[in-house]
Amino acid sequence: MQSFVDFIQSFLGLGATVILPVAIFILGVFFGQKVGKAFRSAVTIGVAFVGIFLVIDLLTLNLGPAAQGMVNRLNVELNVIDVGWPATSSIAWASVVAAFIIPLGLIVNVIMLLTKTTKVMNVDVWNFWHYTFAAAVVYTISGSIIQGLIAAVIFQIVCLKIADWTTPMVRDFYEMPGVSVATGSTISYAPFIFLVKWIQKIPGLKNLHADPDSIQKRFGVFGDSMVVGLFLGIIIGLLAGYRVGEVIEVGMSMAAVMILMPRMVKILMEGLMPVSESARTWLNNRFGESDITIGLDAAVLLGHPSVIATALILTPVTVLIAVMLPGNHVLPFGDLATIPFIVAFIVGAARGNIIHSIIVGTVMIALSLYMATDIAPVFTDMAMSAEIKLPEGSAKVSSIDQGGNLLNWLIWRFFELFH
Repeated sequence: MQSFVDFIQSFLGLGATVILPVAIFILGVFFGQKVGKAFRSAVTIGVAFVGIFLVIDLLTLNLGPAAQGMVNRLNVELNVIDVGWPATSSIAWASVVAAFIIPLGLIVNVIMLLTKTTKVMNVDVWNFWHYTFAAAVVYTISGSIIQGLIAAVIFQIVCLKIADWTTPMVRDFYEMPGVSVATGSTISYAPFIFLVKWIQKIPGLKNLHADPDSIQKRFGVFGDSMVVGLFLGIIIGLLAGYRVGEVIEVGMSMAAVMILMPRMVKILMEGLMPVSESARTWLNNRFGESDITIGLDAAVLLGHPSVIATALILTPVTVLIAVMLPGNHVLPFGDLATIPFIVAFIVGAARGNIIHSIIVGTVMIALSLYMATDIAPVFTDMAMSAEIKLPEGSAKVSSIDQGGNLLNWLIWRFFELFH
């Protein structure tokens, strides 16, 4: 068993840039693509994800230290450190339940496809770590592998059903036909779509509108998404108390994010569409008309300028909320770069309206900080069991991504009732 666990962890250690191309190649060949064509699609998708994650790293390297600078200037002490999704995923895969999650997840997905309870063929195997984390939390409080696996299945089923529900939005707003998103860090915030719809009916508030196109029409070159990224980055640098050169560096980095991310997503779609069409043809020939979608990492949604703009504005807002929120003990840090993932569905529901997205995003992040604070003792126990080194000076650790994940929090609290 241990050797199997080690193999799974080694494979997952390769990351999404290897796992997803392998999955896409296997799917392409299975659905009748020529080996050469399937191989090209797989490599194209791999290259695109390398680019996407490089851009995300650019966000992380700039936003994390800037947030720390803002907190230092405010002179506050928060004793629960947000360790970010990389550490959180390591904690998840270190659990004894981890080895069961990928085969179990694939079986559940196939069963749901065969029973037509989902239309999502989720190839985003890397992000099964969200299911794993939910299982690890329940295993930590119960000591039961079975209960942990049940928690993972519940998490997965909810993710797939919400992915079905949001597929039209991904198709129409993000212009990605045949694609769905079942990533746990994005799915968790889908219920706030209803809050977006409510805001859009409030007199006065419903008329407030700002999206990249309208901003560019009003301000010309200064409304270009690249220039908007530059200005937002400069503001973040100034709030962090950086020197002039560092402020400009952050600004240029954010301008690069705004221009590079859409191009990486375009490359991704170039690789995905042949596989998607082959899958649809294969399924239609055997099961009649089918609208099966391919489930991908939520990173594919970050190509829209409204998502990045909303996330950049919410970065200082998140720090300010953390400082001012009564009862919050979480210091935002590692997961600030995941804010685009958190708001992706909200921006889509708001049709790119940055104002409405920021309002809803502020509410979401406040609730996420409370949940991350609440689960911090369990989270810290899991980190210590996984032998994750705690940040210096921190009493506890948590994360906005999974510690503040609504679905994970609800599952944890449900199983808590029995222990």
